[in-house]
Amino acid sequence: MYFSFDFKSSMLLIFVLHAAVFSMLLLSKAIQNEHKPSYWLSAFIFFSGLYISPFMLGYAGWYSRQPYRDILFYFPFQQLFLLPPVLYIYVKTLLDESFTFNPRHFLHFLPWFGYFVYSLIVFVTDKAVLDYAYFYADGMDKDFSSWYQITGFISLATYSILCLRSYFTYKELSLQTVSFADAIMFGWIKRFLIALLMILILRGLFFILNPEWDQFGKKFWYYLSFSILVYYISISGYVNAIQSIFTLKTASVLAVSSPINEQEESQLLKTASFIDIDIEPWKNKLEALMINEKIYENPTLTLVDVAQQMETSPKRVSQIINQGYEMNFNDFVNLYRTLAVIEQIKSGNHSLLTLLAIAFECGFNSKSTFNRAFKKHTKLTPKEYLSQNYY
Repeated sequence: MYFSFDFKSSMLLIFVLHAAVFSMLLLSKAIQNEHKPSYWLSAFIFFSGLYISPFMLGYAGWYSRQPYRDILFYFPFQQLFLLPPVLYIYVKTLLDESFTFNPRHFLHFLPWFGYFVYSLIVFVTDKAVLDYAYFYADGMDKDFSSWYQITGFISLATYSILCLRSYFTYKELSLQTVSFADAIMFGWIKRFLIALLMILILRGLFFILNPEWDQFGKKFWYYLSFSILVYYISISGYVNAIQSIFTLKTASVLAVSSPINEQEESQLLKTASFIDIDIEPWKNKLEALMINEKIYENPTLTLVDVAQQMETSPKRVSQIINQGYEMNFNDFVNLYRTLAVIEQIKSGNHSLLTLLAIAFECGFNSKSTFNRAFKKHTKLTPKEYLSQNYY
């Protein structure tokens, strides 16, 4: 069995084997922990390995030799209509633990199903009906047809936008409904989306630099770059196999007291459409809770907690904060936590306790959140504030 282990084929072979191993590891973790995102990330890594395979095999000499050529041309390596929706569902399940895959989500996979049927017809016609390569008479792999590659690129761009939209919706809803938003805005999803955008940009650049996708040309560097990004995604995704404890469905209930669907998510943020009320009495009541009851000391304080104590709806509290203070709920509560820390410093407690201990007493739940909120509201880091005022 001839296989040329040159630099290009060997490099890509490493990444193909890596994709196979990590897809199995993620699948195992998904089964053991009943972790939905890991199922979808496993599928993405597996299909990414298939995506790289034609060029790994091509540089090894298999695509140019028989009998491999007649077999490999009919195998659907490049799942360009499958990778983008798999990525999208992964992001949805990661950001929203209440997300469930239902029949309408199969619509995302209709283009892939159509291309699969087309590939199956080509295979059956050439191998069983005509018994000669009618569809491959030109010696070109159909997976690298310009129409398929361009349409696949458009699909990836579209689903990348949908992934970003889901992330920003999640981010805005968390800021509007919980006081610990930083704790649930885990960094992995940000890095994943950056890697996804890099894949999209790389593919766009190589379309311009080397449009002849049915020839090997300079595409090795694109597939090597793609492999490195997938390598990063698979390792980081495995290590950070977590899922948000915050659900968009829960956020919807907190914000408007009734469930919503995906199309209505963005409407939660349009507080300007709320019914006009006299804000000042409500502001006084809210400030009394913050100052007298010190409810900000609860590190898991939510919009519904405040609404219950004010004997009103979460929607009304959100309106009061948005319009009366021009802040979101998260920033509003962290402002009072920051002011409480400053009061502790003025009282000299920083000489008895560490700043972090004081911050935890005031309701912050992490050092990074404390530092970020303190600088946002004072324009200084905690250490800078101490050095300028107390040393």
